Amino acid sequence: MSSTESLNGKGLALVPKTEAVQTLKDFKSDQEVRWCPGCGDYAILAAVQSFLPELGLRRENIVFVSGIGCSSRFPYYLNTYGFHSIHGRAPAIATGLAASRPDLSVWVITGDGDGLSIGGNHLIHALRRNVNLNILLFNNRIYGLTKGQYSPTSELGKITKSTPMGSLDRPFNPISLALGAEAGFVARTIDSDRKHLQGVLREAAAHRGTSLIEIYQNCNIFNDGAFDALKDPSTRDEITVKLEHGRPIVFGTGENERAVRLSPDGGVEVVRRSEVAESEILVHDMHRPDPSVAFALSRLDDPSFEHVPIGIFRSVDRPSYDQLMAEQLEAASAGGTGSLDALLHGGDTWRIG
Repeated sequence: MSSTESLNGKGLALVPKTEAVQTLKDFKSDQEVRWCPGCGDYAILAAVQSFLPELGLRRENIVFVSGIGCSSRFPYYLNTYGFHSIHGRAPAIATGLAASRPDLSVWVITGDGDGLSIGGNHLIHALRRNVNLNILLFNNRIYGLTKGQYSPTSELGKITKSTPMGSLDRPFNPISLALGAEAGFVARTIDSDRKHLQGVLREAAAHRGTSLIEIYQNCNIFNDGAFDALKDPSTRDEITVKLEHGRPIVFGTGENERAVRLSPDGGVEVVRRSEVAESEILVHDMHRPDPSVAFALSRLDDPSFEHVPIGIFRSVDRPSYDQLMAEQLEAASAGGTGSLDALLHGGDTWRIG
């Protein structure tokens, strides 16, 4: 690092103040954006492109790794380093990159099919290891690239080309899955709410370790209107449970205003606000070390959208994988046990012939 460079909270080198300030234009590539007209991916791309200058990092110190799917074209459209990898393996590839290059800001772009089906195993292990990367999971509840088959997040009974009589599979809840894997940062947002989306991105970028952001994304060709209830002004405020740290969890309007409180069985429940005392209403604490309450909040969500929590469910600090690995390597080197030759000729080897 030169004398003119400084580090951000994650130890990444910031662009020196002597250099020109980066803008949205700097992060747009020269590639034609190729998604279906009206796809929610356009809104997410625009939000990310306009957010990246805020990081204050050089473009060559930012990497986007994707798998396979409509969302995985993302790296082509960003003027950063990128890797369009193979189906479901983006978290594994990003793990190697983040572990070997702690000076990089690493982002994974995946979808509900790519990340939760063939890539499910890689996703949960990246989360539990707390690798220093940010995972954006675009959830449109359908396979878009392969023309409309049901996905791991499609609702029970979903009629698609591959389930003409309705899906028999109970869908994954990505937030519950991430919390069950002990992810340190877990959030949900929506493609059409740029302000909220960018707010969550800021928090994720500042978090040391793995962040998982589920983004509800509309596929207007094969699953159009899947999230209309969360976007229509006539229903949005009645069902959206906004999670804001330090604030009581209430939602709805007028006589239909409701609140969330802890239930006797250890979970949470939705009740009419007029029927409970203010002291009973659950105050959201995203820094709570135990993930059980955050998990209970994630279970409020169901495919019928009776009430849908949106926001940051959990944000807790613990050592990241690359930090722990670096400490081991340093200890091995200091203790004289870091010799590759000594490892290859240790006590558990033998000669043949």
